[in-house]
Amino acid sequence: MNKESVVLVGMPGAGKSTIGVLLAKELAKDFVDTDVLIQLREDKTLQQILDETDYMNLRRIEGEVLQDADLPNCVIATGGSAVYSEPGMARMRELGPIVFLKCSADELRRRIHNYETRGIAKRPEQSFADLFAERQALYERYADITVECDAKSQEVILSELKSQLD
Repeated sequence: MNKESVVLVGMPGAGKSTIGVLLAKELAKDFVDTDVLIQLREDKTLQQILDETDYMNLRRIEGEVLQDADLPNCVIATGGSAVYSEPGMARMRELGPIVFLKCSADELRRRIHNYETRGIAKRPEQSFADLFAERQALYERYADITVECDAKSQEVILSELKSQLD
């Protein structure tokens, strides 16, 4: 049996957690959301961490959580800002292929209605458009596999992702 993990990256709202749970069931793997690992470690929500400190502190914590991750045979949904941590992403790559769930900015705007309170690690003045542009290049840099997610059902995304993993 394949003990390799699968690592999902992408913007908040791209479907990492939703697709991740479905993929984990299909592949008989555990599912882990690294945002939850951060919250458990810090005993705070991501938004509380941002409110009490700042986005750079959240990114630092996220990088540490990724570097410390020992997650064999898992589907791992990373936080949207995971790609800012080079050592963290190097650790993720050791665990398995990195899959970019790619959505357009318009699609993400339709899906995310709580941009300001979602716990997104961004500069205080940074717009969604600027954050989107900045992160796209990072997701593409790390991705072994890219799945276009716009206007597709969860079933279609899952099917395309599984065929690329085979």
